[in-house]
Order: sequence, then structure tokens, then C-alpha cells
Amino acid sequence: MEDFGSWSIITTNFLIVLYLALGGIILSSLLHLVNAKWRFQVRWLACANMALFPVAFVLLLILLSNGEATFPWLASAHNEDVHLPGWQNYTFLVIREIGGFIITFGFCYAFVKLQKQADIDPTPVVQRRFRNVALTIPFVYVIYGSMIAWDFEMTMEAGWHSASYAAYQFQSNFHGFLAYFVLMLYVMDKTGHMKDDFERKIYNYLAQLILGMTILWIYFYFTQYLVFWYGRLPFEMDRFNRMFEGGYFPLIALFLTFKFIIPFCTFIFTPARHSRPTVAIVAIFILAGTWLERYVWISGSVSSRYFHTPLSSSFDLLVTGLIMVAVFMSLRWRLNRDNLLKNRHAV
Repeated sequence: MEDFGSWSIITTNFLIVLYLALGGIILSSLLHLVNAKWRFQVRWLACANMALFPVAFVLLLILLSNGEATFPWLASAHNEDVHLPGWQNYTFLVIREIGGFIITFGFCYAFVKLQKQADIDPTPVVQRRFRNVALTIPFVYVIYGSMIAWDFEMTMEAGWHSASYAAYQFQSNFHGFLAYFVLMLYVMDKTGHMKDDFERKIYNYLAQLILGMTILWIYFYFTQYLVFWYGRLPFEMDRFNRMFEGGYFPLIALFLTFKFIIPFCTFIFTPARHSRPTVAIVAIFILAGTWLERYVWISGSVSSRYFHTPLSSSFDLLVTGLIMVAVFMSLRWRLNRDNLLKNRHAV
């Protein structure tokens, strides 16, 4: 348990990487379903993040192999006086996590494959098949995202539950992906690695989408809190109280500022949404806020005496650095493989 604060770093990075991989697929699917014309300029760049699935899978296996270090409630499973719900049967957890990952990856792979076929074959049969898979992707995202939210955040404290937590978690991570994707486009654009030019108004479109997700995120965040507070549910409030009073308040204030106050107060102004540097700077805050938010919910599931400031130890920095390198290398490989870079050997 003493190592849980550091181990939370690995869990946090796993969730971030996983949702970066999922985010590109769900964004492309949603843009297709609403028939957004600008999707043709960004969808393959978004789908390139599917290359991060192997990184996420390796992290998942590491987390599942370490039992109590990842899931603190597992220590109480050996206590006959403590009854855990069937959902927290560890064998069942491992099976559903690995199985869910493989099934979700299969749907994402099918989406990308059919998207490629639909680009070169305009026949109704191919187009209909692609549309059907695109319709399925949001359902897969919600179902799989709910399971991930329950297993790696909500039930970290055994018995604690929130009816809206799953929606809050996977919507927050999509918010974070949009910020990451803006940064990805901005870096490629500014460094001259973008193979095909795209209209600058796409930054405005993404900024508008981020603004909508910002408002929806703050709604989900306070929804569950108000239910517990007004309902005077002491056990559910204990987790909030421990995080606010146990040393996490500065981090909570930070991610609320990064994920809501800064993007909302910036993107409500039209000129800010049309400024590429401004959109990129706000995206940095949102992505950092999403990372901090995941860490607070994970490490805050246990007593605050196990808490430590994230990225304040060599272990935290080493693990996070290695994962960032793996993400960069995987994305670079996919961009090169799909011929999405102007100079394939420049990055």
C-alpha cells in the first residue's frame, strides 16, 4: 500500500494512453455520423493514434499482474469479515479487462479498415457497411469506457459508487483527447510535417468542440457531487472529503482551473478560437488537467497518508518519460506507415 501513490502514476498513464488511442476512432466516427465536411482533412491523422493500443495493452498487463499494488481493495478480499461484490472478483476483472480490450480493438480496427475501403469503393454495399460500423463505435466506446471507469477509478475504493461516474470519466478523457489532437495538429503544422494542407478554420471547429465538452465536463463533475451532498450520503461523501482535506485540494483546484476555467473563459471569445497559438496553449492546460484529474481519483481512493505529489519522485518521472517515448515512437511509426508526413524521415 505504501507504493500505491507511485503505482497510481502507471494507472494514470495507462488511462491517458488508452483514451488517446480510443479518441481518434470515436472522433472520426462522430464526424462521419454528423457528416462534417472537414472530417476528410483530419480523420486519418486522428485514426493514426490507434498505434497507441499496443502501448496501452502492455500497461494493462503490467497493472493486472500486480494485483494489490494496482487495486488496493484486493487486500481485503482475503479477510473473511469483508464482503466484496461479485463485480470485484479478481479473476472476473482480469478476464473482462483483457477481453474488453481485445473486442474494442477489433471494432476500432474494423472501423479503420472499412474507412479505407469506403475511400476507394463508392458502392452502396461498402458505404453501408462502413456506416454500420461507425454507428457501432459510440456504443462500444460507452460500454467499454464504463467498464474502465468502474474498474480503474470508481471501485478503487470498495463499495463506493456513483451512477454518473462512468459518463463523467470517459467524457473527461474525450475532452483530454481533443486537447491532445489539437496539439498534435499544431506541432505537425508548425514543424512543416503536415503532408496535406488543411484549412486553418479547423482549429476553430475543434475549439468549439472543446468548449462544448468543457461545459459538459463541469456538469458531470458537479452532478455526482450534488447528488451525494444533497442526499446526505455519508459514505459517498467520505471520498470527496478525504480528497479535499487530505492534501489533494491543490491538485483538484488545478485540474478545475485547467479543464474548466481557462478553456471556458478563453473559448467563449470568438477571436481566441481563431488563434492557433491560443488554441494550442489552452489545449496544453486541458491535457495537463486531465492527467491530474485521473491521478487524484485513483490515488485519492486510499488514505491520504499514502499520497505524494505526482511526478515528484524519480520513479514517477522515469515511468512517465518512458511511456511518453513509447507513445511518440508508436505514433511516428504509424504516421510514416500511412504516409501522412510530408517528409517520412524528418520526424
